[in-house]
Amino acid sequence: MPDGALSHVRVIELGSFIAGPFCGQLLADLGAEVIKVEPPIVGDAMRQWGAVKATNGRSLWWSVIGRNKRSITLDLRKPEGQRIVRELARDADVLIENFRPGTLERWGLAPGDLRQENDRLIVARVSGFGQTGPYSDKAGFGAVAEAASGLRSLTGHPDRMPARVGISIGDSLAGLYAAIGVLAALVARPGRKGGGQDVDVSIAESVLGVIESVIAEFAETGAIRQRTGPILPGIAPSNLYPTADGRPVLIAANADGLFSKLAMAMDAAELAIDERFSSHASRGRYQHELDEIIAAWTATKTLPDLLSLMDEHGIPAGPVNDARAVARDPHFRAREAVLEVPDATLGSVTMQGVFPKLSATPGRIRWTGPELGADTDDILSRRLGYSAEQVARLRQDGVT
Repeated sequence: MPDGALSHVRVIELGSFIAGPFCGQLLADLGAEVIKVEPPIVGDAMRQWGAVKATNGRSLWWSVIGRNKRSITLDLRKPEGQRIVRELARDADVLIENFRPGTLERWGLAPGDLRQENDRLIVARVSGFGQTGPYSDKAGFGAVAEAASGLRSLTGHPDRMPARVGISIGDSLAGLYAAIGVLAALVARPGRKGGGQDVDVSIAESVLGVIESVIAEFAETGAIRQRTGPILPGIAPSNLYPTADGRPVLIAANADGLFSKLAMAMDAAELAIDERFSSHASRGRYQHELDEIIAAWTATKTLPDLLSLMDEHGIPAGPVNDARAVARDPHFRAREAVLEVPDATLGSVTMQGVFPKLSATPGRIRWTGPELGADTDDILSRRLGYSAEQVARLRQDGVT
């Protein structure tokens, strides 16, 4: 298999939890050599996270977010640990960190200092609210940033408290934006003196970047978008509907042509010329009435029959899949969007694949999350030239 697109890129990953390490996962999936620095004994918090663990007690989340990375243990609060990071940074392309702003500076690892010895170094800095501004010193987990940026106010049903998206979406978006920033900085590096720069990623801003026209709507009209449950107000039909076998179906036929096809599929062609439903605007005004009509019809059919009928008429529709359905879905399996990855202790782990798919230099999963410190000795001796005695002393002193 060809080398990944980033196989020439060396990355040092500091920090823990999700946002920074997800950036590292994305780069590693595309072929980068990612050396993950973890605290001795306990390692990254993701080694313990996850609502459900493997039978041996291991975190399955770590198997995913730690995949394709090498693990070295270093106590960054000790001068010797900080010195080793500086040595690793001398020939690295990228350093990722997601500590509270100012932490690297206190450890003598400020980006500007590291670039004194490697002016090509790109430093991706991920934090709750960014490296500058009135909130930069605040502790900023993803959930807080999601609330502050307006996402939580839009999530859930209007008659209830705001809900949480079922994943750590703020952290993951920040990791994604950090990866985009790193790639942009790598592209910009040739032709620039030195070429190194900082990539300042805020979790709050990463969420803000995907909330569509919410801010513009308020600024221009004073309108504040509200929680609307499973629908988009004025966009109809596009909703979850009941079925005869109790599994909801999502039907999205809000364009005029699609709605005409849906009316035909329902044996109710008259709906397409009903003045309440004959245009996009009128369907939006009578959204509730239209949804009731469609729901009464879908409730008489099973989910498989409905999906077959929607496919026959070219109408976008789909099931509401849980993890079991996704893991078994033939489409995801055919595209290796879900696959089994060999694992030294678990035999194999089923997980999501590498995205996006590149035709000439595809990414791949080379291994699952490594054991804590699995590569410490190799990196210290081979990469940095430490003797066996020096490595042993670092371990005895609690540095590794």
